[in-house]
Amino acid sequence: MNEQRSNNNKKNYVIFALICVGLVILFNAVLLPAVKKAQIKETNYSFFLKQLEAGTITQAEIKDDTIVFEVEDDGDSQLYSTVKIEDPDLVNRLHDNGQIDFTGKIEHENPIVSFLFAWVLPIVLMIVLWNVLMRGMSKRMGNSMAFGKSNAKIYVKAQTGKTFSDVAGQDEAKEALEEIVDFLHNPDKYAEIGANLPKGALLVGPPGTGKTLLAQAVAGEANVPFFSISGSEFVEMFVGMGAAKVRDLFKQANEKAPCIVFIDEIDTIGKKRDGQLGGNDEREQTLNQLLTEMDGFDGKKGVVILAATNRPESLDPALLRPGRFDRRIPAELPDLAGRESILKVHAVKIKTEPDIDFNAIARATAGASGAELANIVNEAALRAVRNGRQTVTQSDLEESVEVVIAGYQRKNAVISQKEKEIIAYHEIGHALVAAKQKDSAPVHKITIIPRTSGALGYTMQVDEGEKFLLTKEEALARIATLTGGRSAEELIFGTYTTGASNDIEKATKLARAMVTRYGMSNGFDMVALETVTNQYLGGDASLACSPETASKIDEEVNSIVHSSHEKAKKLLSDNLDKLHELAKYLLDKETITGEEFMDILNKDPSPAAV
Repeated sequence: MNEQRSNNNKKNYVIFALICVGLVILFNAVLLPAVKKAQIKETNYSFFLKQLEAGTITQAEIKDDTIVFEVEDDGDSQLYSTVKIEDPDLVNRLHDNGQIDFTGKIEHENPIVSFLFAWVLPIVLMIVLWNVLMRGMSKRMGNSMAFGKSNAKIYVKAQTGKTFSDVAGQDEAKEALEEIVDFLHNPDKYAEIGANLPKGALLVGPPGTGKTLLAQAVAGEANVPFFSISGSEFVEMFVGMGAAKVRDLFKQANEKAPCIVFIDEIDTIGKKRDGQLGGNDEREQTLNQLLTEMDGFDGKKGVVILAATNRPESLDPALLRPGRFDRRIPAELPDLAGRESILKVHAVKIKTEPDIDFNAIARATAGASGAELANIVNEAALRAVRNGRQTVTQSDLEESVEVVIAGYQRKNAVISQKEKEIIAYHEIGHALVAAKQKDSAPVHKITIIPRTSGALGYTMQVDEGEKFLLTKEEALARIATLTGGRSAEELIFGTYTTGASNDIEKATKLARAMVTRYGMSNGFDMVALETVTNQYLGGDASLACSPETASKIDEEVNSIVHSSHEKAKKLLSDNLDKLHELAKYLLDKETITGEEFMDILNKDPSPAAV
């Protein structure tokens, strides 16, 4: 590959030299004479004779068909050119005028300046132009002058600075990776029994769960070089360049073994090969080269391939077989204990009050990734600075949770009193229906302050502990709670507003999942009617049934939502006095806590929970 690069450079230099010589010749043959000609004014022969008689001519050059002469008038000189006419007495008249030098050549320009202008300047301009063109081409075409060179960044422990102590909430993933670290530290222990180091480990999970951080921590713990490259950096417009970069990457890794090679977003080059016409042949060549290289290197040398992806279902089966990526390590969303430990890890970097309850923040952030939790801690620190404090308080963290979930408060939003009243009844409708059901999470906070996400208010519910399963009763209670806002509007104002659009979307989605995926409907048994793709990227679903069945699914979904809606309206009708009292209180305060809400609700005896 080095010989090919050297040959390409030689060809480029030869082409450049030929272009320079050609342009310099063109410049001297065409452009320079034209410039010189522009400096000499053409005139007639009679003007020449008049100037000769007047004695203003200082120099003259007689050629075969032209006469070039210099006229000096009041200290200024100008060159003229005229057609030569047969005049036998011309030489005598020039000779009689002793002030005219007509025998020598007119030196009207400096020879050094002429040389610089004719030869040096064109070459310098061509060199500058060549460099500009080459830089532009290298940026546009993936640095064609360094064909096949991988762009992997190489780090050592001091540069990554990451260890397993910096990773929280991923205990299972760390445990699976500790064996790789131990092998890199003590390869003889494994070689003695005949065990080989796993060639590759695939980290899969939703965005923000710390897959890249885990790979850096492995390199930091093992104290070995760490090659980091993105899958998109292998994608090139030139045929064969992606495969060449793969070869160069593994060549560097073998030279620095033991080491770790980390390929982020490997699904860019590792997608399934479908063999259809019009496919991406360059991507498939890159994948084939990656498969070959992973088979070709010796695992006993200590070269470990780590890769990360959010779309494991799209990867080629040949890439996932044993002997290539031997292990699949999930980096899932953290549980309650994991979220609490992640918050504590990031809170070490900031100044906090000593009485911070991280468990309360962790319970309020169910489903949050490690990156989102880090953002919450940072938002809390920014809020403390805005408020002129030196430390972060519990209220800062609680507000930052709401900022990440619903956006910043819209303090300048102008909402009429009538709309505020509708919003208050809407949110109290959610909270009251939730509080009157046994299978709902407790109400944590209610507010009617608008947020930048578009929410005019919201009701926050926080479970006391972590839940991994959802029962049918809990799902129905959740749908009823979602319909509680619209039910309150109907009951009090006798009309509908657009404020329930997000509630309707969530309720319909959950009801459809109950029918098509969870088997929780009366009309269908344990039948999977929907398939989920990209489970780590939103979980898009598509129906896998006939049109007739799809119609029945719609009817069943509508029945579930309708029955939950009726249940919510009944609960609110039975507690109409509390609905008015709580809505009025919320209108006055704008934001109330779950404790305030429950104190008012339980002040007087009310109907039993449904």
